[in-house]
Amino acid sequence: MRALPFIVALTGGIASGKSAASDRFAELGAEVIDADRIARELVAPGQPALAEIAAAFGPEALDASGALDRRTMRERVFAEPAARRRLEAILHPRVRHALRERAGASTAPYVVLAIPLLTESGGYDWVDRVLVVDTPRETQHRRLVARDDITPELADAMLDAQATRAQRLALADDVVANDGSLSELHARIAELHRRYLAMAARKHA
Repeated sequence: MRALPFIVALTGGIASGKSAASDRFAELGAEVIDADRIARELVAPGQPALAEIAAAFGPEALDASGALDRRTMRERVFAEPAARRRLEAILHPRVRHALRERAGASTAPYVVLAIPLLTESGGYDWVDRVLVVDTPRETQHRRLVARDDITPELADAMLDAQATRAQRLALADDVVANDGSLSELHARIAELHRRYLAMAARKHA
């Protein structure tokens, strides 16, 4: 079996700036593999995971076209912890398997796995580093309401459903603060990129 490349798991709370960070890593030459994108592929019409979700949550989980009704499911899982755990049990193992498979096929200098729910899902002891994008909750809340056009109450529920800031930081090998400008974030990512290139070279020396 081909050895895994040097792998960084990038995580952070919702609306913390993970996408901006992962986009910058991609611009610098890392391969970024997005867990959310994989999850969307897994619940496309005709996929086994979508059928399992429909069986677990009923026909209201699907829209009129037979696709996943994302807004309805989002509101439900953030209102009902048991429903969220049921959905995660369907998706997390599949996402984890796909991430490992795609990372193993990469020829990039190193791989960044963008995994929003890394802290909640577990099972990633095969990555080399965990990088947390850290943002104050007040900033996350403000961004979330504006970005998703949702009520402050739903934003609070979504934030409460995730791991706490302290829980994420406890897993971190590296932390990048996203509490300033985009140029400041880019500078911090550039420094991490140099470090990861060196670590990757040592791993495969």
